Amino acid sequence: MNIVRTSLLALSLSLLSVAAHADVYGYIDANGEAHFATEKLDKRYQLFARGDQALNASRLTPLTNVENAAEKETPLFRYLSQHPNLKKYEKLLNDAANEFNLDPTLLKAVMAAESGFNPNAVSPKGAVGLMQLMPATAERFGLQADRKKSIAQKLTDPKTNIRLGARYLRVLRDLYPNQQHLVLASYNAGEGAVQKYNNAIPPFPETRNYVKLVTQFYNLYQPTSRFADNAVFSNRRSDSKRIHMIIPGRRDSNPSADTSSAYPITSIE
Repeated sequence: MNIVRTSLLALSLSLLSVAAHADVYGYIDANGEAHFATEKLDKRYQLFARGDQALNASRLTPLTNVENAAEKETPLFRYLSQHPNLKKYEKLLNDAANEFNLDPTLLKAVMAAESGFNPNAVSPKGAVGLMQLMPATAERFGLQADRKKSIAQKLTDPKTNIRLGARYLRVLRDLYPNQQHLVLASYNAGEGAVQKYNNAIPPFPETRNYVKLVTQFYNLYQPTSRFADNAVFSNRRSDSKRIHMIIPGRRDSNPSADTSSAYPITSIE
C-alpha cells in the first residue's frame, strides 16, 4: 500500500495472536474441488501450512529429490498462489481497501476462505459472490433489487460484492477496534451472535474454524512471506482442472444496533 496506517499494526498483531496454532489442512478431490479445514478431518486431508509459519512450497508434497521447484508445488499451493482471479481482482481489492481504510491482504484472505475467488459462488444458505454476502446484509447496506436484477444477481458483480464486503468489514472493525478475531467472527456468524456470547467468538465450530482459517490465509498472503514470493499472479488460465473451494453456509448477520448509516454507498454499481 502507498499509505502506512498504525491500525494495520494492530491488525497484524491481533491476527498473529489468533493464528499461533492455526494449522491448515486440505486436499483436491476428483472433481478438482479444493477442501480446506483447520484440522485433519480424515485421511484425505494433508497438512498445508503449520501455525503462523510462512508457506514453503517445497514442503507441501512428500516427493523427494525434485530439482524443479515448480514440480514440487501441489495443486493446493497453485490454487492459493496462482489463481488467475487474484490478479484480475487486485485493483478492486485495493480500491475497496483504500476507500474503507482496510488492509487489502485481509480482503484477499477473506475472499480466499469465503469463495475460493469464485464470483458466482453461492452457499447452501444463500450467501453470494466473492465475499459471500447474504442478500439481507447487502440490502442493509443499501443494495436494492430492480426490474432487471435481484439483489442476489447483483452480488455476483465483483465490484459490487468486494465493495460491500469491505464496507461490512469496516463497520465491524469500528464495532470491535483492535479485536480482529471478533471482526472475523462477526463476519461469519453476525454481530448479534458475537454480542450474545458477551463479545466473544461464539462456540460454533464453523465460526471458530473460520477465524483460524482466514487468519492463516492472511499470514500466508503477507508480502514478506515466502508464499508471496513464490506466488505468480498472472492472467493466464491454468492448464489443470479448475479448482473450487467448498465453503460451509454462513449464518446471516443479526445486528442489535443499526450500523447501516456509516459509509453510505455511492455509485456501487
